[in-house]
Amino acid sequence: MHLSMHNWMRAEPIEITIRRLARYGYKSIEISGDPENYDTAEVKKLLDENGLRCWGSVSLMFAGRDLIHADPAVRESSVKYIKDCITMVKELGGQEMTIVPSEVGKVQAMASPEEEWQWAVEGLREIYPHAEAAGVRMALEPLNRFETNFLNRADQAMLLAEEVGPNCGVCIDTFHLNIEEADMYKAIRATKGRLADFHVADNNRMACGMGALDWPRIVGTLKEIGYDGALTVEFVAPIDRTPANPYKNAVASAEAELTAEQLKFIEDHGSGVLSEEFYSWLVEETAKTLLPLI
Repeated sequence: MHLSMHNWMRAEPIEITIRRLARYGYKSIEISGDPENYDTAEVKKLLDENGLRCWGSVSLMFAGRDLIHADPAVRESSVKYIKDCITMVKELGGQEMTIVPSEVGKVQAMASPEEEWQWAVEGLREIYPHAEAAGVRMALEPLNRFETNFLNRADQAMLLAEEVGPNCGVCIDTFHLNIEEADMYKAIRATKGRLADFHVADNNRMACGMGALDWPRIVGTLKEIGYDGALTVEFVAPIDRTPANPYKNAVASAEAELTAEQLKFIEDHGSGVLSEEFYSWLVEETAKTLLPLI
């Protein structure tokens, strides 16, 4: 196993992100699913210069990106978007593509459960050959019920992956597991053989070690099932606007790289624009918690 991290939680020049990860002992990045924003040759050069690699990417399911949308045009454009992300991963030398099938924040169904399931299967089966040809493994990720009306548990993701193809994997996330699973460790064990990515944040979605989760047991369970991929950090720090705020340095002005769409996505996750100082501290604290366990 090795330590990796997303970069969608703070908009900043990619070179700053990469150098920070290298400084704190991370080995890879799971880069934001924003293929139009990256020059893959330049990003690959930065990764090589800093001794990092691309682990993969994650689909950023903004409004209008949804494999189970009632509008066929939205489904079609979502398939194309995820294919473009997979091409980006291939060009960066990565090996997995985490896919959230539906728009994040959409919790109202647009069709029957049977129709939604069929649309998801159809879209993912269209993506699957593209991913296989690129040498990039798909990993379907369930989110908690407050972020999606579709996949919420590991068993649902496993069933969908089985319908997509023999090499289709799943990605599970400790924050969502802690909300939706009756037994987090049983859910992890049940993904043996298809677990292609593992996202980590504490139960309060802060940095690992800043909440109540048992990280030695979690990492031990992953070792038990033979998982040898990334622990991909995805903390989403809350913004405390009350006098009780323990982190007076948390908030900053937006970087020039932050688009209105990205800001909405971050705010919809209960966070905001974090300062470089605070964000770097969370990156370091996570490394201190997890690196001794790997």
